[in-house]
Amino acid sequence: MRLPIRTAIVITMLVTVSPVALPEVASTRHNLSVSGPGAVKASTENEICVFCHTPHNASTAAQLWNRSASTATYVPYSSSTAKASPGQPTGSSILCLSCHDGTVALGNVLSRTTPIAMAGGLTTMPSGAGLIGTNLTHDHPFSFPYTSTLASQQGELADPASLRSEVRLDASGQLQCSTCHDPHDDRNGKFLVLANQGSALCTTCHTKASWSQSAHATSTATWNGQAPDPWPTSGLTTVAANACGNCHLSHAATGGPRLLPYATEEANCSSCHNAKVATQDVMAAFSSTSSHPIGSTTGVHDPAEQSLVTSRHVECADCHEPHSARANADAAQGALRNVRGINLAGAAIEPITRTHELCFRCHSDSPGLPAPRTARQIAQSNTRLEFQLGNPSFHPVGGAGRNADVPSLIAPWTTTSTMDCTDCHNNSASRTLGGSGADGPHGSSYRPLLNRNYITTDNTAESSAAYSLCYACHSRTSILNDASFGDHDKHIRGESTPCNVCHDPHGVSATQGTTTNNSHLINFDTSVVLPNSDGQLRFVDGGRFTGSCDLLCHGKNHRGENY
Repeated sequence: MRLPIRTAIVITMLVTVSPVALPEVASTRHNLSVSGPGAVKASTENEICVFCHTPHNASTAAQLWNRSASTATYVPYSSSTAKASPGQPTGSSILCLSCHDGTVALGNVLSRTTPIAMAGGLTTMPSGAGLIGTNLTHDHPFSFPYTSTLASQQGELADPASLRSEVRLDASGQLQCSTCHDPHDDRNGKFLVLANQGSALCTTCHTKASWSQSAHATSTATWNGQAPDPWPTSGLTTVAANACGNCHLSHAATGGPRLLPYATEEANCSSCHNAKVATQDVMAAFSSTSSHPIGSTTGVHDPAEQSLVTSRHVECADCHEPHSARANADAAQGALRNVRGINLAGAAIEPITRTHELCFRCHSDSPGLPAPRTARQIAQSNTRLEFQLGNPSFHPVGGAGRNADVPSLIAPWTTTSTMDCTDCHNNSASRTLGGSGADGPHGSSYRPLLNRNYITTDNTAESSAAYSLCYACHSRTSILNDASFGDHDKHIRGESTPCNVCHDPHGVSATQGTTTNNSHLINFDTSVVLPNSDGQLRFVDGGRFTGSCDLLCHGKNHRGENY
């Protein structure tokens, strides 16, 4: 039997437009008729599909489209790390924007001679989650070819041939709004084509290295209920469930090209790492006497910047790779996993294998290094040069130290041990010191970011507290009993001379010092130690536990004075 032409058209329209039963759309916010459940709806119009589709007088776009495309010019998404280059919206995306960019009246449909009146006198899409606008720089990019070549160039995108069947590119292979959203089906929330718990939809395309084992992908931590809610719109309750959504928004991301919720970089971390989700209140440490100044700059950090920091700044993401960070006793494989750095030779390295390689990003060859805190006989701001293994002396950060005879060392330290920068520079209230604060050099009560007290002011009365940093590794008893230097006690207790007056704690560069004059970290504080009456200022190493000094200190003239 031949169907009437009109009936055939209507059936074709329903099959083409909505293979899923119409009541699904009726129960969603895309039902803009008077029966719609959302706040945006018509005042009297009963038809549901008419706001998007019509069997007659449709536009030349597909899906029997019942709306004129916006004539707006859009500002497309771009970033320093994206390989895709979206242009003006195309395909289904430009159809979606005919409502969601806020430039076309909601009731302005092609099949009616007059616009459909909306409730409350509403014309265009009101402010809120549904209004994307014409500035697309804060929204996930769309309308670009998603190809195998792009996936290969980006390095962290799945090949389009491997995408789940629910995640579809358009006929020309472009990623569009419809790749992630099905406008007829809201069963997954936000019209998503997949339920996004654990960011299942995001990770269909995005394949971040080490993500699956990272803390942000696996943590079961929950919000403690103290405002503000770090996940106000997701409806999900754990870090693992929110996954990518802990740090990124697909639309209306104030943080710009990285799709972050906040424009101020550290605010994207503090929303959880203030003890309201994460166990430790990391952010509290930044209010300490000494801290890394994460609040001093905004908008300077860029993930594409080179390993060596050339424009001085520090943000959480300079030290932590949030897609990889995890719990591990080895910081380079844990909280600092997969971050970039500078190695002891001054070369860029990614990822780091030792903590000091991260520190060297800013504290080595970076321009604008601050002057040393102590006025030294040999001045050096480049910390990398202070730790070179060919130096006359150095604390064993890059490798084991030069001195094979250090009787003051406290077990488990030995002369073959190596140490991390964080053995000295760390939170003074950290758990590793028996406190309740977060580990890491975020902030400390002692300058410069020292985990223990280290007085450098001359005429300081010796005590275990005054030099607790040194005494953490070097036995106070051994030092004061002159086990290695015959006049340690005389200088430290008798003359109230701080360790810092004679010893440069990092090391002395081989390009500036010698093994004769600068062994044992000798590099005098010239605000205390002056040339003697002969104009000499030097230490001379005489061999095991012996040496001599030419200098003037505390009013005493030393002329080749032997020890």
